[in-house]
Amino acid sequence: MSILGNILGKIFKKRDATPTAAPAPSAAPTPAPTAAPAAAAPVDVDGILDFMNEQRDQKLNWRTSIVDLMKLTGMDSTLAERKELANELGYTGDTSDTASMNIWLHKQVIARIRADGGQIRDLTD
Repeated sequence: MSILGNILGKIFKKRDATPTAAPAPSAAPTPAPTAAPAAAAPVDVDGILDFMNEQRDQKLNWRTSIVDLMKLTGMDSTLAERKELANELGYTGDTSDTASMNIWLHKQVIARIRADGGQIRDLTD
């Protein structure tokens, strides 16, 4: 699994773990619905990550730091892992400039969380 996939999986695991009830069998077949299925409910990522942070002895600044966001979700935040994440997300900058790369990575991961239905308050740039 990709690094981004692992991060998203750690954050959205509660949504995926929600059991769905099986439909009751009926005597007559019902026609297939023509409407698209409803979108998944938004996920309070602020609440999830803040709760995870409260459980730690060392508080992490996940709102501005990709390193802290990765640590909070139980990921390896080494430079090698961040470079691999940068490659996965299509980073075209210099990976030796870790400050710029880390800022870009954080923005990309937050944007992806939001695109996948995660609600995060606006972060300070």
